[in-house]
Amino acid sequence: MREFRVEHDFLGEKEIPDELYYGIQTARALENFYITGIPISKEPLFIQGFGYVKKAAAMANRDCGVLAPAIANAICQAADKLIDGEYLDQFVTDMIQGGAGTSVNMNVNEVIANIALELLGHQKGEYDYVHPNNHVNCSQSTNDAYPTAFRLALYRKIEGYIKSLEALEQSFARKGKEFVNVLKMGRTQMQDAVPMTLGAEFHGFSTTIKEDIQRLKESLPLICEINMGATAIGTSINAPEGYPQIVTEHLRNITRIPVVLAEDLIEATCDTGAYVQVSGILKRTAVKISKICNDLRLLSSGPRAGINEINLPRMQPGSSIMPGKVNPVIPEVVNQTAYYVIGADITITMAAEAGQLQLNVMEPVIAYSLFTSLTYMSNACYTLQEKCVDGITANEEICKNMVMNSIGIITALNPILGYEESSSIAKEALATGKSIHQITVLERKRITQDKWDEIYSIENLIHPKFITL
Repeated sequence: MREFRVEHDFLGEKEIPDELYYGIQTARALENFYITGIPISKEPLFIQGFGYVKKAAAMANRDCGVLAPAIANAICQAADKLIDGEYLDQFVTDMIQGGAGTSVNMNVNEVIANIALELLGHQKGEYDYVHPNNHVNCSQSTNDAYPTAFRLALYRKIEGYIKSLEALEQSFARKGKEFVNVLKMGRTQMQDAVPMTLGAEFHGFSTTIKEDIQRLKESLPLICEINMGATAIGTSINAPEGYPQIVTEHLRNITRIPVVLAEDLIEATCDTGAYVQVSGILKRTAVKISKICNDLRLLSSGPRAGINEINLPRMQPGSSIMPGKVNPVIPEVVNQTAYYVIGADITITMAAEAGQLQLNVMEPVIAYSLFTSLTYMSNACYTLQEKCVDGITANEEICKNMVMNSIGIITALNPILGYEESSSIAKEALATGKSIHQITVLERKRITQDKWDEIYSIENLIHPKFITL
């Protein structure tokens, strides 16, 4: 038979199954918020961040003489279990909720309190000995504990995303070297432009991702500015003298994340500018990677009625009705992931704008949007690298033939023939289907075959020099 304990808050009493480590305020949140169906336990780094926050707070409160060492030590031991990933099933509140994250903070406070009670030899719910608010939440408010835990988790999530981007960037760089001598036609506005190499194209993909890796690294110091000790609105009400500095130092030491205390705690408690900045960079990476995926789909299009300069790994049959059809499913799924991130950036923007006066109550949806976007894009980058880019091969002859049959190569004759005559040759080639070589060398005899061979050698097309008569 299931046993219960009775817990109370200022709204009344509620029976809590005795095997649960969370309490009445978490139970109320379960009743009030069923939005995403995704509990905070699905973001273990967030729970770990709260473990660090509660441990550092207990240490600082002990140092300031406002928390008995025995209670502080029990809270620290309980927090360590959260840091190690234990008790995840007890974190059940929905990722999106009202109350600026109070339900999440109380979920953590209740679980830590009940773990600490057991460590001290008491029963769950015997809060006279270790209380969720009086002890675990001592010298804190949701308004400094939640954003600090969020930032600790966000720091680690960004580090993880950087690793996935580095893996993708290196994959494109390897292909850049592999395709360094593959001559192909460059295109602007979807039309033939001038020759280049497939290697240069893939190296460009590598470079553009490398730029965004640097932008993400530059954003990390913004995440490191915390408001621990601000308590409710930044005035540090209910916190002992020196507590903000001491708790920040403890956090820096136990997390090895270079957190710093904000200079203006009033401003830091209501400001969400760092999240907008990170989201903007995340959107930028999503847009650029999606653009690359569009290019991969175009370059592999066909295979017989498209560009067909590259082959993507064949991952699965592409049609339930058309035999033999294979679709570029990996770039397609990355495109769709990017669209989600772009939409999430709008959510973050509006949520940041909607914070009134001394607090932004919309931080839960900001956290949800950033966490999911970073997770999805990290997964997308690894998927693109492992299941697509690493296995791309070049159709070298097709690439070369497209160059030599293109009207775009007339551009190399501009210094010799001038723009007007080059345009005339291009116009005739377009109208008749003749090659640039046939019109220029064989019919109009404007240059010799030797000069043609010099201008249109593979070496000169790959590394063009200024050539005149």
